[in-house]
Amino acid sequence: MQMPDAKTPLKIGTRGSPLALAQAREARSRLIAAHGLDEDACEIVVIKTSGDDRALIAADRPLKEIGNKGLFTKEIEEALLAGAIDIAVHSMKDMPVDQPAPLVLDCYLPREDVRDAFVSRSVARIADLPEGAVVGSSSLRRRAQVANLRPDLRLVEFRGNVQTRLRKLDDGLAAATFLAMAGLNRLGMAAVAQSAIAPEVMLPAVAQGAIGIERRADDGRAEALLAAIHDVATGARLAAERAFLATLDGSCETPIAGLAELDGDTIWLRGEILRPDGSEVIRGERRSAVADGAEAGADLARALLARGGPGFFDWRGRS
Repeated sequence: MQMPDAKTPLKIGTRGSPLALAQAREARSRLIAAHGLDEDACEIVVIKTSGDDRALIAADRPLKEIGNKGLFTKEIEEALLAGAIDIAVHSMKDMPVDQPAPLVLDCYLPREDVRDAFVSRSVARIADLPEGAVVGSSSLRRRAQVANLRPDLRLVEFRGNVQTRLRKLDDGLAAATFLAMAGLNRLGMAAVAQSAIAPEVMLPAVAQGAIGIERRADDGRAEALLAAIHDVATGARLAAERAFLATLDGSCETPIAGLAELDGDTIWLRGEILRPDGSEVIRGERRSAVADGAEAGADLARALLARGGPGFFDWRGRS
């Protein structure tokens, strides 16, 4: 196998946000360390996606109105298919569960903190917010969970990268918002969080805190390079969580939370589905052998759907 070098570098595709670039640099550093490469053997290529459109971010339009999760991946995957890049680095919670056939997603970096961060300039916890306070979030999952915990709060759309959302908070558009602790940690901005929210209070999004690296199925060089930095434990956890998500829905139109954790040879999966207004939450869990994690994820999803009944997702697709 010809190793990447300055003349034929491995091209790493990513979005251009500070967090996306931090994730791409982490992947690059791990590849360089694993294979003893020179610094210039891996090149980061920034690709603008539909989800990065400033007008859409400023308008705070819900994702379901403008294209769902594919907004953050479509142009990057097109570049990968065209050979303009060799691999693509993604936040796994942004990734649709259906992979385009010629592409493979089988490399995950060690997972970061899975918890949500509570961010406010005035109070330390959700419980401390005054009655009727405005809370900003673009996540259907977080909005539904907050509505269930604090139905008195007023929820507004809040899109953009970490820096954009903090600026909106400083401008007084909301009293609080939520970010992922993983992103803040990767940006060296953990102090921005007033507190980290325990999964028992707010179960995180499926695959939150995980970085995935996508490649072309027929690219043997990329496959060999990535195999050396794949984190097996993260892969096992995401197999269960993404099977749970795929069986339920997999789009941005459904408030879904899920978290798999390892305990030796056992995997513990918790999941929940919610109505968007937070009026109903259906929770469940499964424990299984790690090797059976995906099967356990699908089984838990079917059980929650059965408990929700035929009308639980009737609101899907409605504005």
